[in-house]
Amino acid sequence: MKPDIENRLKNVFARTLEIENVPADLSQKNCALWDSIAHLNLIIALEAEFDVVFEPEEISAMQDFSAVSAMLSAKL
Repeated sequence: MKPDIENRLKNVFARTLEIENVPADLSQKNCALWDSIAHLNLIIALEAEFDVVFEPEEISAMQDFSAVSAMLSAKL
């Protein structure tokens, strides 16, 4: 993933989850703020930021930062 896209991705995570640091191992399991509502807000923010649309099965698979990054890379 290009550095500028990764920075934009981290910014979306930081804004949406209201966190300062977005570690590479960030996931729904280790971030209490990443609940179901935050997940939907994250998807909406990603779709708006990158002008992409995620399918329902993709959304359910996006449970950690690396999965989101991989899914986004496949769409860009």
